Amino acid sequence: MSSETGIGASVRRKEDKRFLTGKGRYLDDINRPGQAYGVFLRSPHAFAKIKSIDTTEAGKAPGVVAIYTGADLAADGIGGLICGWAITSKDGEPHKAPAHPAIAVDTVRHVGDQVAFVIADSLAQAKDAAELIEVDYEELTPVVSGADALASGAPQVHDDVPGNLCYDWELGDPAAVDAAFAAAAHVTKMDIYNNRLVPNAMEPRAAIGDFDSGTDEIVLYTTSQNPHVARLVLSAFVGIAPEHKLRVVAPDVGGGFGSKIFIYAEETVCAWAARKIDRPVKWTAERSESFLSDAHGRDHHTTAELAMDANGKFLGLRVNTIANMGAYLSTFATSVPSYLYATLLAGQYTTPAIYANVKAVFTNTAPVDAYRGAGRPEATYVVERMVERAARDLGISPVELRKRNFIAPDAYPYETPVIMTYDSGNYPLNMDTALKLIDYDGYAARKAESESQGKKRGIGFSSFIEACGIAPSAAVGSLGAGVGLWESAQVRFNPTGGVTVFTGSHSHGQGHETTFAQLITEHLGVPIENVEISHGDTGKVPFGMGTYGSRSLAVGGSAIMRAVDKIVEKGKKVAAHLMEASVEDIEHAKGVFKVAGTDKQVTMAEVAFAAYVPHNYPPDLEPGMDETAFYDPTNFTFPAGTHIAEVEIDPETGVVEVVDWAASDDFGNVINPMIVEGQIHGGVAQGVGQALLENAVYDSETGQLLTGSYMDYTMPRADDFPSLKVETTNTPCPGNPLGVKGCGEAGAIAAPAALMNAITDALGVEIDMPATREKVWRAAQAVQQAAE
Repeated sequence: MSSETGIGASVRRKEDKRFLTGKGRYLDDINRPGQAYGVFLRSPHAFAKIKSIDTTEAGKAPGVVAIYTGADLAADGIGGLICGWAITSKDGEPHKAPAHPAIAVDTVRHVGDQVAFVIADSLAQAKDAAELIEVDYEELTPVVSGADALASGAPQVHDDVPGNLCYDWELGDPAAVDAAFAAAAHVTKMDIYNNRLVPNAMEPRAAIGDFDSGTDEIVLYTTSQNPHVARLVLSAFVGIAPEHKLRVVAPDVGGGFGSKIFIYAEETVCAWAARKIDRPVKWTAERSESFLSDAHGRDHHTTAELAMDANGKFLGLRVNTIANMGAYLSTFATSVPSYLYATLLAGQYTTPAIYANVKAVFTNTAPVDAYRGAGRPEATYVVERMVERAARDLGISPVELRKRNFIAPDAYPYETPVIMTYDSGNYPLNMDTALKLIDYDGYAARKAESESQGKKRGIGFSSFIEACGIAPSAAVGSLGAGVGLWESAQVRFNPTGGVTVFTGSHSHGQGHETTFAQLITEHLGVPIENVEISHGDTGKVPFGMGTYGSRSLAVGGSAIMRAVDKIVEKGKKVAAHLMEASVEDIEHAKGVFKVAGTDKQVTMAEVAFAAYVPHNYPPDLEPGMDETAFYDPTNFTFPAGTHIAEVEIDPETGVVEVVDWAASDDFGNVINPMIVEGQIHGGVAQGVGQALLENAVYDSETGQLLTGSYMDYTMPRADDFPSLKVETTNTPCPGNPLGVKGCGEAGAIAAPAALMNAITDALGVEIDMPATREKVWRAAQAVQQAAE
């Protein structure tokens, strides 16, 4: 059984039956008795004072139950939204954390900021009433660019944040870097823009607040990646309800990519309003609202310099980044451009000296926070674009330059100059595997064939590394994290041998119900169809930290294994009693307990039955077969790999065709190869979307989001991709019991640099993301005119 469905098997996802047949239970499938509907009135201005709000006519509209403003929340003592990661500027000052009310009180600071909340018997009635609210605004001059916000005389987004500077932070040894540059034979310098992205999960955010006046309990149904953290923040910091009186349920969630980690205004208001009107309140975002109010990703402007000796050996890296935070600090926003970014600037290389300076800046735009990869894509993009540029500057093959600087396979554990200690890896193997997949030896012939047809062909590399399973708690606590980053699991047998696993992780498309079940099948011998995975409900599962940062298997799966170990140890005692043997003589493998040196054995199902029907049971052992465990990792995990993109460009139209893609990734031990390959495909798709198509653009004068719909914000489609060639290598992670590293973000981290490097190789000039057809066409025409 376990050989077909256990670890290493490409088991089809158990959860897909209900998803593919329309039987999933998403927020829109949940409706509570007596439910009312909420609609937010949002600011049409990027920056304005609220002089007055008149809800008189709106309150008279049919079906209206209540209308609330920021003043109503403030009167009830409801606090603002918080940022949960403290960053200290290089001068020792804490980061600036201006107030972030769930509904604006006197000032709106970005288009889409919440101004009022209308509750009515139907959604249509709530929408109609919201249009009747009259708001008198005093418009102010906005600022939308991070660089512009730092300029002298720029508009001040918050009165209590001088110069719009959230923090001015540094990492590394500036003196060592200065010395490296003084000794360098060559310096490569680039200005790099990492464009702003809108997450665009298939299911928009939604929330239902449901108050039970009999128990004084609020149940919040929400599209969350970490329901326990949502409960903690809403209770301890926002003041919605005591934690034991607030239950958070995150059912099936249709994609997150980081954007559903955070605690948002809308779920805060729904939970609060349900108590106010003693009636369930449901809110579901329209796609236009998602564009305006979901936390965006990326938006870095960076200047980077790489110092090398005469042989292309890296000596030092200097990076200066302006990170746009948007109008307010989202839940983990401060950590993304700092400890999740600069700590990965070593990449896969032996660069001995690195210095990074990051200025985080407030602007009149939507808040920016973690988006698939969260800081790691930004770091990889800087490093891998620099390496490719340096190879061209030096006239060295980009493959050769990387190999000269790779960390050697026998150098682990390897301590980088920016905090991290890599625990395992084989970067040359990943490169060689990817080169074989792409048929690098045949590239010159393919390039010549393209040129004969008037096309430009290019090839680009991205040798990425990421830090996943962020931990240990003591370490991240010392860096400013406001929570521990462990995980929990409960493994519960029932008397007939079935198992329910309660996990603090959360699944929103990753396949946990299958992968976690494979662990139980492999180690406890339970048929996979008899394993159920329960998650997403703070009323059912032990306290956990949710899913993000490719932590589910490395941290959540390891917690499950800890609980499994406890099950096995108790099972040995029961089995020893059943077989009249000493506990020390009991051996266990895949759900079978044996007496060493004999043919006596009992199955896990028999042991579980005895535990619940203890007619023949050890007198000193409590009944039941139900164990809980917590796991706090000793280190991050460090997935790594090389992706190679090959493109063909038509200079007459600017069309970029991705003709081939090779991905060689090291994720440590792989539990389900099919799910891992799917994660790589999805990540690459998002990375290609960023490189070619996606870009959130605000008007510099009005602060209006110019790309506020799919008419303006272009998403990748299936025909934008070739068949991806994917292969995994394996240097097991020594830091967790499964030897796994995490795979969910790899494609999104690697892809932008690989694709932009390929486009640059084809064109012969640098362009910024996204490489739209117009931008590529203009670059191709400029190159052609210069040649003439």
